[in-house]
Amino acid sequence: MHQQPYPVQPAAPVLYTPDGTPYYATSPATAPLVPYQPTLVPAPAPYAAALVHPAAAYLPAPVGTGRDVWPARLLAGGIGAGAAGVGLAFLFQAVAAAATGLGLLAAVLALVWLLKNTGGSGGGGRSGAVNLSVNVSNRNR
Repeated sequence: MHQQPYPVQPAAPVLYTPDGTPYYATSPATAPLVPYQPTLVPAPAPYAAALVHPAAAYLPAPVGTGRDVWPARLLAGGIGAGAAGVGLAFLFQAVAAAATGLGLLAAVLALVWLLKNTGGSGGGGRSGAVNLSVNVSNRNR
């Protein structure tokens, strides 16, 4: 197995300017190397951004004809009303489904209560032992 999978590149020679600033050179330099000198960016004028009103960037473009676009406004209002109607329809449907579920749950609980509290004999819910005393006398003897 090869111990170094990547070829080792020779280190670039380090050259120095007369003031001691280092810069790196590759082996054949086609032109004399110049050390990096950042360019100076002029500072922005203070409060230059305050001259443009922020809302001016979001204003719609003025219409050249000066006519009122009432069909577009009616269409936009109709779309908004339709969307509100669809939203209300979903809301009412959810409320109706919840009310139906609660009604069915109440009916099942009422049926369970009735079955539990009635004895099944039609006695109106009275069940248990009954004390009965019968006296029979035969007077025709």
